This record gives sequence, structure tokens and C-alpha cells, in this order.
Amino acid sequence: MSGVHILPFFPYTSDDGFAVSDFRSVNPQLGDWPDINRISQDFDLMSDLVLNHVSSQGQWFNAYRQGQAPYNKYFFEASPTEDLSDVVRPRTTPLLQKVETANGTRHVWCTFSHDQIDLDFRNPEVLLEFLRIIRLHVDNGVKIIRLDAVAFLWKESGTASIHLPQTHAIIKLMRVLCDYADETIILLTETNVPKAENLSYFGNHDEAHAIYNFPLPPLILHAVMSGSAHYLRRWQSGMPPASMGSAYLNFTASHDGIGMRPVEGILPVEEQNQMIDTIKNIGGLVSMRSLPDGGEAPYEINTTYYEATSQTFTGKDDHHFDRFICTQTIPMSLEGIPAFYIHAMLATPNDHAQVAHRGMNRAINRHKWDYPELNALLNDPTSIQARVMAALTERLRIRAKQPAFHPNATQFTMPLGDQVFGVWRQSLDRRQSIFALHNVSDQTVLLSHLSMNLIEDEAWFDLLHGDPIDMNQETLALAPYQCRWITNGSRP
Repeated sequence: MSGVHILPFFPYTSDDGFAVSDFRSVNPQLGDWPDINRISQDFDLMSDLVLNHVSSQGQWFNAYRQGQAPYNKYFFEASPTEDLSDVVRPRTTPLLQKVETANGTRHVWCTFSHDQIDLDFRNPEVLLEFLRIIRLHVDNGVKIIRLDAVAFLWKESGTASIHLPQTHAIIKLMRVLCDYADETIILLTETNVPKAENLSYFGNHDEAHAIYNFPLPPLILHAVMSGSAHYLRRWQSGMPPASMGSAYLNFTASHDGIGMRPVEGILPVEEQNQMIDTIKNIGGLVSMRSLPDGGEAPYEINTTYYEATSQTFTGKDDHHFDRFICTQTIPMSLEGIPAFYIHAMLATPNDHAQVAHRGMNRAINRHKWDYPELNALLNDPTSIQARVMAALTERLRIRAKQPAFHPNATQFTMPLGDQVFGVWRQSLDRRQSIFALHNVSDQTVLLSHLSMNLIEDEAWFDLLHGDPIDMNQETLALAPYQCRWITNGSRP
């Protein structure tokens, strides 16, 4: 798959597009529907379905406040007297917002911010409207529908109001409709939550076609910060393979922060705290969420991934470039589909000026490049932007030719010690094997050939470097943060 994800391209009022004010128009500052059509002709296009909430300043909510049908029943209302103590929150702002309407004072539900008013999917008209919006996306060339914040879709007082059975039922309905459409439509769920909760969105092969692999960003970052793949390997060893036709979306960076909820129960609190302290040392930020007991806990780390890899738990060194490339190579090696945030591919630095200007932690990772400036950097082979782009592009080019990197190809996590994270991949026809090795430490590591079970009768090559593997040598060397793809396939 060669795809591109365009973040919400609709008119909006806040959160860089995630407070949509009009679902049927393209933001005129960006373009129009014919532009979307043209992009879809060259790429598998993914768009955001921001279905949990809408802008407080959009047409729908304005009509709600005026008591106009059908919008007067579009939004979720609750009373401050109801038991909302168990509601899971991704933010620290008050859950309910008091508003004046033509029908009197109301309190509307705001999972994320007071400019993002939650919709009431108990009203079937809301669901039908979003099914029509999906059809609009597909008619304009969209192939992949990203269900933004879908876990919070259904609310009930006295519950956690996350992952409720009705939410899963709605996704199942969407899946049936997508599977019966004439076009190929892929549903991707965005659920920044712990492992078991995230995996539930595959359903019984009847919900999402793909899910974000949310534990990867913090676990990969921890591995290169600590020099140990212990927790990353232990987690990956226990991950079930996706069923044929389903897939994990493997990534390290996105327009949001590096979520910490997905590593609950995986990464000990003291290790999380050491990560957070290191991020703060390099100028990164931390966003908190409210807990049912009134306390707070880290929700996400806010930084660009390139800046996050600038130092380890022991401080700065000369390995920043190699360490970063290692973090981006791991998602390429794993079962599933690798995805890369534009600011990771461009090695974008933290944008502290935007944080100060906008008062939002996530702005640190949402830099707006000046196009001529960026072009100049990409045309300068000595710039970090050009070096990172060239390295990642070359690895993706090599990867695309390997049957063993099919999204559903067999994967086995290799027990190679804490310094090396390794997986064995085998193509669906069992003809090609790839041993993907990633040194997450600042030390040179020697691996025994026996630890990889390389078949002696075959010729083995390193896809990333073009070198044959000398089977007469007992060990294979990995320099600090070096990655190697050892294969019995065609020599590059």
C-alpha cells in the first residue's frame, strides 16, 4: 500500500482541524474537492471521520442552541447531579459545559475541549448523517476512513463511557456497509488506550480492518533511551497476529503526542518517569489527564520524535542520527503497515514558539514549514532534513520489494538479549525469510549465527547494506543503533 493521510481538511475552529464546523466542505485555505480527487488518483487516500464531536461554533451546534430540528437532538446532554465520576478523560478540562439554548439551560458533554461538543449517537439521525458523510468521502476518492476518537462515541452516566458495547455495534454496522460497497473501503480505528482495549476493535473479524499500534511509540522510544529492548520485546512477544486481511498500523509519531496510556501495565511507572524526565530535559512537554479520584496522570509526551531521540537516559552523545533512523526502521520491520508522520520524515525540531503563541502543548509537534525554506533544506544533502528523508526513503524502497514484509507475513520475536530487538519474518509462500535486527544501544553487539538459525545451505545477504553474510564467521556485528535485514532472497 502506498497511501497518504490528510489530517482533517474541513473548515474548523480549533485543534488543527479536529473541531469541524462543516463536514461537507473543504477548507478553502487548503483547496477544494477536485484537489482531493486528484490526490486520490495517485495515492490510497485516508481521511479523518471526526465523529465524536463537532465545533461549538459550527452550523450544527448553533442550530441546536436555537432549538432547530433535527439538530436540537444531535448533542449529548447530562446533568451535573448525575454520577460522572467513572468517566475516562483524556483531558483535565471540565466534562460538562453550561450553555443557554432556546429550550433553556443545558449542560453538554465535552470529552476533549469546550470547543468540541460531543454528539448523541442514541439518536439514529446522527448515525445516518455520518453514514452519508462517509459516502461523501468515498465518492471523492477516499479509500481509508480513520475513525477519530471512536472509543468515546457512546456515553452513559455511571459508566466509564469508553469502549461501550454500543460503540462496537456502530463500528460493526459501518464495517458491513463498507464491505458491501462497490469500492474498496478500509476502516481504521484510532484508540489511544491500553493493549487489550485497543485490540478489541478488531472485533471478531467484523470491526476495524486496521488499528493503530499505540504501544509502539513509547516502547521504541524507551528502548533507545534506556539501551534495552526488554520491555519492547516482552510486549511484542505477547502480541497476537492480525487475521488475514486485517493489520496493525505501526508508527512512532503522529500529530498528537506520544501516548502513555498504551504502556500502562507494560512499562513500569519508574521507567515511564525516567522517560518523562528525559523529555523534559530536552525541552519537551507532558500533557495530563484527569483521574476518577480527582488526581492527574500523564496522558502523552509532547515533542517531535526526532527531538525525543536526541539523548538517552545517560545524556547526549554522537549517535542522534543513527538512533533516530533505528526508531523509524523498527516499524518497517514489523507485521502490519508502517506509517510515518511528515514531521518525523523531515526531522522537524520542537516548535516552542507555536506552543507559546497558541497555548497548546501539541503545537510543539505541528510545525508549519515555510515551503521555500523546506525545499532548500531538502536540496542540501548535508542538512538533517535531507539526510533523514534520503535514509527513510531508501529503506522504504527496499522494503516494498520484500514478500516477507507482507502485512500478514509470519512473525516471530527473537530472544537476542536486551540490546537487540529482532524479529523473524517469513513470506506467505515460505520462500523468503528476513531476520530484522535492531541494535537499540550505544554499544557494538556481536550476535552468534546460531542465535538466528541461518540455514547453512543458502546464501544470506544484508538488504540494508548489500553485504553477503559470511557463514564461516561465528558472529555478526551490529554497530551502535545499526539495523540489519538479513535475507535469503535476492541480493540488492
